[in-house]
Amino acid sequence: MEGIENYSLEVKLSADKLEAEIVLKVDEEDLDNIVLREEDVYSALQTNQVKVGILDDVVRDLCAFPRKFANARITIARGVAPVDGTDAFIEYPYLANVSNEGGPKELEDGRVDYYNITSIPNVAKGQLLARKIPATPGTPGTAVTGEPIAPKAGKEIHIKPGKNVVHNQERTLVYAAIDGQVSFTEQDKLNVFPVYDVNGDVDFGVGNIDFVGTVVIRGNVLNGFRVKASGDIRVLGSVEGAELYAGGSIEIKSGIVAQDKGMIVAGHDIRTSFIQNANVSAGNEVIVSQSIMFSNVRAGKQIICNGPKGIIIGGVLQAGEKIAARVFGNNRATPTILEVGVKPELRQELANIQKDLQNVYENLRKTDQGLGVINQILHTGKELTPEKRLMQIKLTNTRLVLEKECKQLEARKKDLENELKGETPAAVEAYHVMYPGIKMTFGKLVHFVKHEYARTRFIVLDGEISTATLI
Repeated sequence: MEGIENYSLEVKLSADKLEAEIVLKVDEEDLDNIVLREEDVYSALQTNQVKVGILDDVVRDLCAFPRKFANARITIARGVAPVDGTDAFIEYPYLANVSNEGGPKELEDGRVDYYNITSIPNVAKGQLLARKIPATPGTPGTAVTGEPIAPKAGKEIHIKPGKNVVHNQERTLVYAAIDGQVSFTEQDKLNVFPVYDVNGDVDFGVGNIDFVGTVVIRGNVLNGFRVKASGDIRVLGSVEGAELYAGGSIEIKSGIVAQDKGMIVAGHDIRTSFIQNANVSAGNEVIVSQSIMFSNVRAGKQIICNGPKGIIIGGVLQAGEKIAARVFGNNRATPTILEVGVKPELRQELANIQKDLQNVYENLRKTDQGLGVINQILHTGKELTPEKRLMQIKLTNTRLVLEKECKQLEARKKDLENELKGETPAAVEAYHVMYPGIKMTFGKLVHFVKHEYARTRFIVLDGEISTATLI
């Protein structure tokens, strides 16, 4: 019996045109008699613009065994996927001689020492601090139609030179302009600052400190004193109810016991062993090895409390990306507030704008009342006295100013509310247990913890706060 040609070939391309599939469509009763020629397959591919990456062995098999492949999708051509470029990154050669010795050391009392002052490198004038490794453009791919597929270029990054550093003309290398210590300040600016060394406590014998550089305190900072540094602040002892302000990072080896006094503010990171009854704010991260107790803690990115104890109880903690601890709360359901998903300053700005708007609305109401009284006089046909006419001009101008301010505030309020929707990746992670009594906020989403959770990550999925088990 002669073969029949009662069939059709259907070719489909993937959305990215990196793959083509073919379907041999034939009725069941005709399967045994079908004759499929290779030139027919190549013709069907050509009709559908498939020119590159054709799998010749698949074509041969399809024609040799059409019954085997009938009415099924098979891949007939594969293009070449583009290779995305690599992101630019920054190397810090000055760190090459810093010994980590396997990471932080655990002390005899169980605490973890993150804060050995000798681990902070001194640099010399002219020393290379940073080197930018540029992004790569990637390698183009080829679609099965022969069209080039552009790769995704690597993301650029820029070294941000701060104080006492110099860079080359291409801004790819940064060198120290003075002897000192490296400090990263807000927005990851790279600086070198001179060092002011206090060989003891900050007390009445030393007084308040305001230094354009890095401050090293080899004792404690006592109640009521203030230390301000444009670079880093490093305290080998403890900090009581004092004020510490650093443009860079703050490291406190023996913890913070503030008795609800003072303020600890860093443009970059804050690292310490414990925080108790304190107000703490970092532009980047707050890293605590033991505990955070009844404190207000804010971090632009993360709050991490994951030492051997790693417990957070009470207070308000706000972080842009993540709050993580070994234990949250206690079995007495002590109220603890966790807010993640946006930078804390945005939430504070929104609260301030809402207050400002209330004042503007109230002032508009009073202005309209005054203009209403003047309009009533005009409706009676009476002329305004010079005083009333002056008042009308002032009230009209005031209203124009208030309307403009109102529009600006409402526009900013809308922008902030969009950022507070919890759409940015954010998480709360309990590595051991989370007790009831926790109020968790992701943007506008709120979750009250009413039972214990063990080893749990809280995230936002599909507009709801969801949980996942930590391995």
